[in-house]
Amino acid sequence: MAYISEVMGCGGYLPAKILTNQELAQTLDTTDEWIVERTGIHRRHIADNGQLTSDLAVQAAKQALEQADLSADDIDCIIVATTTPDHPFPATAARVQSKLGASKAFAFDIQAVCSGFVYGLAVADNFIRTGQAKIVLFIGAETMSRLLDWHDRRTCILFGDGAGALLLKASSSPSSLSSGVLSTHLFSDGHHYDALYVDDTIRIDALSRGVIRMQGREIFKSAVEKIGQAVQKALDNHKLTANDIDWFVPHQANQRIIMGVCERFSIPVEKMVLTIAEHANTSAASIPLALNTAVQDGRIQKGHLVLIEAMGGGLTWGSSLIRW
Repeated sequence: MAYISEVMGCGGYLPAKILTNQELAQTLDTTDEWIVERTGIHRRHIADNGQLTSDLAVQAAKQALEQADLSADDIDCIIVATTTPDHPFPATAARVQSKLGASKAFAFDIQAVCSGFVYGLAVADNFIRTGQAKIVLFIGAETMSRLLDWHDRRTCILFGDGAGALLLKASSSPSSLSSGVLSTHLFSDGHHYDALYVDDTIRIDALSRGVIRMQGREIFKSAVEKIGQAVQKALDNHKLTANDIDWFVPHQANQRIIMGVCERFSIPVEKMVLTIAEHANTSAASIPLALNTAVQDGRIQKGHLVLIEAMGGGLTWGSSLIRW
């Protein structure tokens, strides 16, 4: 029997604390205009000291469950894509399972940095396609602020915290086989491992932890080419053109990169879902947060064809087509 992963609900959560460019300019050699011109970012959300990545994930998951009219008991599998787990182990997903009371679900994490949502979506989709799970809760959740050197204006202006969630359900009805997650396309190139990395192990103690190091020019140079490759692969796989896409929901890393991809494929700005100005780069959480924003405001509706893409450290990159 053929199964496909249908999207049943989505959710998002952003910490209450907001850090603006003007506030950063008080301690950094930068300005609001400089940050906006180079990134498109105006502000970002920052988790409180007592907020863990799992706390953000649970809030996003609850919203998705409510939208889908499902309970935690309905979940068979929980996957959390994160670069900032509560602890090196156990998996943050196990804590999410406990906090939700999803006693029937198995749970694990996946890590592909900013590509984590696309990679995790492929894993979740394959669990459903092979019949190993009927309902999968998939969450991208990050507290990237805890990996930042707040004296390094090249990196600390870029990132924020947040979580987004999707609920996927197995469907086998003939009418559904052309809907849901249509395909995912994944790539990596470890030769660029040192272009974006954390220089030490994550620790709870903020005084003793690694921070993000990035070769910005190399990342920017690679981004449009590699993202373009993933987008083209998704379109070619279904014999589509960019004109067939209703919504383009990119990873929210840098507005100049996003615009470069859109220019390459002649995607109108009106078809883009952009949240980078308000959210900054929330790594694995950025795509589900953007999806949730567009669902909540009514842009993405049932039947729409949605293209997502991301690129992150590793380097990793990928794309997916979803019929909502």
